[in-house]
Amino acid sequence: MSAPAPAFKPLVFSGVQPTGNLHLGNYLGALVKFVDMQKTHDCVYCVVDLHAITVAQEPRELTANIREIAAAFIASGIDAKKHIVFNQSQVAEHAELAWVFNCVARLGWLNRMTQFKEKAGKDRENASIGLYDYPVLMASDILVYRATHVPVGDDQKQHLELTRDIAQKFNNDYAAPIAAAGHGAAFFPLPEPIIQGPATRVMSLRDGGKKMSKSEPSDYSRINLTDDADAIAQKIRKAKTDPEPLPGDVEGLKGRPEADNLVGIFAALAGTDKATVLRDFGGQTFSPFKTALADLMVTKLSPIAAEMRRLRADPAFIDGVLRDGSDRARAIAAANMKAVKDIVGFVR
Repeated sequence: MSAPAPAFKPLVFSGVQPTGNLHLGNYLGALVKFVDMQKTHDCVYCVVDLHAITVAQEPRELTANIREIAAAFIASGIDAKKHIVFNQSQVAEHAELAWVFNCVARLGWLNRMTQFKEKAGKDRENASIGLYDYPVLMASDILVYRATHVPVGDDQKQHLELTRDIAQKFNNDYAAPIAAAGHGAAFFPLPEPIIQGPATRVMSLRDGGKKMSKSEPSDYSRINLTDDADAIAQKIRKAKTDPEPLPGDVEGLKGRPEADNLVGIFAALAGTDKATVLRDFGGQTFSPFKTALADLMVTKLSPIAAEMRRLRADPAFIDGVLRDGSDRARAIAAANMKAVKDIVGFVR
């Protein structure tokens, strides 16, 4: 009979890249979950600025974007006093543990990461090593706090599986010193992904086959968190659909990506499911549905946009929140990193 898995204190970790122009996909795919999780767990939420520089950044723009993400966290309802909000580069242990994990992870594991292939494209030889090594740093982000749960989008699920592989291999490779140091059968937990809700992957308003993204040329492809009521109404009105009325059940959304996307967005904003939305709108044309969706979106997003504008006008306050969060994050990360150094055999 195998030994029971060691018990770890439940802790949530997740991060958002400071790439600017936050949109509805970021809100429904990440921020809503972050706010939800803080009701039941201790949470550490990070602006992952080290990840951001895996591609070229304009420094002043990066600074502004870091503050914008922090403002979005707070405006969305994250309690930065009860939980931890900080930016990654202020806690050196993220990068320090990443090097240890570089010596644990295997080349074959990283070669299987599909997101690198997508982002590097055909010019893979000119991609930065940081872009290739991104998943190892992500593993360090999570495990330097020994986090047990990670809210992620579908596109990050493979990276979280790699995180679990790295944690498992470290635990196996250093099983004897881990046990000798009094940590039991494992030092790192195998973090669980949290992927839930009707809009875990929000798609473009112009093409239901593509993820909503700030890099799409058309601004009509996305709802920005800073869009005003008129812009939201216009974008929803122009959102791509098909000529058929809305179906009466979820099965009827198959093969209709644009309809499925809009119904999923409505359900997520309303805190319900697609079946309930279709009970209310099934059989109708898209016109009344889009009007109702735009009204709902304005109701949900306008207060967040207003609070973000207020917070961005006070960068000193945002910087204070990040400093306080980094101090508290560093206290956890430093203790865990000291334990890792002892386990690996470094002299401190």
